[in-house]
Amino acid sequence: MPPATDFYQVLGVPRDASQEQIQQAYHKLARQYHPDLNKAPDAEERFKDISEAYSVLSDPSARARYDAFGPDFRQVPEDADPGTWRQPGAAGTASGGARRTAGSGFGAGIDLDEIFGDLFGGRRGQAWGPIPGADQEAELEVSVEEAYRGGHRTISLDRGGGARTLEVTIPPGVTSGQRIRLAGQGGSGSDGAPPGDLYLIVRIAPHPRYRVHGRDVFLDLPLTPWEAALGTSVAVDTPDAEAKVKVPGGTSSGRRLRLRGRGVPNPGGTPGDLYAEVKIMVPPKPSRKERRLFEELAATSAFDPRRQR
Repeated sequence: MPPATDFYQVLGVPRDASQEQIQQAYHKLARQYHPDLNKAPDAEERFKDISEAYSVLSDPSARARYDAFGPDFRQVPEDADPGTWRQPGAAGTASGGARRTAGSGFGAGIDLDEIFGDLFGGRRGQAWGPIPGADQEAELEVSVEEAYRGGHRTISLDRGGGARTLEVTIPPGVTSGQRIRLAGQGGSGSDGAPPGDLYLIVRIAPHPRYRVHGRDVFLDLPLTPWEAALGTSVAVDTPDAEAKVKVPGGTSSGRRLRLRGRGVPNPGGTPGDLYAEVKIMVPPKPSRKERRLFEELAATSAFDPRRQR
């Protein structure tokens, strides 16, 4: 995400938005731009931006640092004082032995030499001293089954200085946009300073059977006309175990039958739901007896679906 991007603008919320407003905005935009649903060329990039903005603004600690320091908040030492911190280059030029101070506006009159000297070891006229490594990000694609159960993965990353192999623990209940932190696996620090962290941005991989939206999971439930008309109980495979779906009589195509709590688990709260979407199927090549029975039904039934709207 470009440094100039404002996370609040990405989600379309004011800077004083509540956590509920932030969550609602994220869910709306995530559904709109999810690459599985939106095939526009820029949908995937928009979805990544939305997920990154939400991951920061939904975390009170990260949000506070972002509000204080802006898009580069990860580069600022965690013990930096928002009231005195200034990014390098924000002050006017210094000449001769004059001490540098900030200009008008935020931080006016602050002695930058004193601030930077405190932060970077007081090495005026020399290099700034030890600087912690930058945090880095990479995408981690996980299957729907891994999102349910968690797991372990060995990944290889090319970060410019050669490939690195890392062992990753995927916690149960991860969702698209969630970040997995690998402490100390980011950019290298200078002069003995600690490295940054590596954040793996989770993306749920497309699945031939399941469609995942947040923590809710959707699947198609094929039914015969008589099953839909008379009602039945059908066994379906979910990502974690087999489940029974009760189909009421008189069910039509498109109806969603909900299995509460059978969606993606949520270790810290309520799990998602699983929805079986009914699709009524007919025999592609009915036998002679099946055709005769359908003809008898057609002659007997007064039902007209085109008059039911």
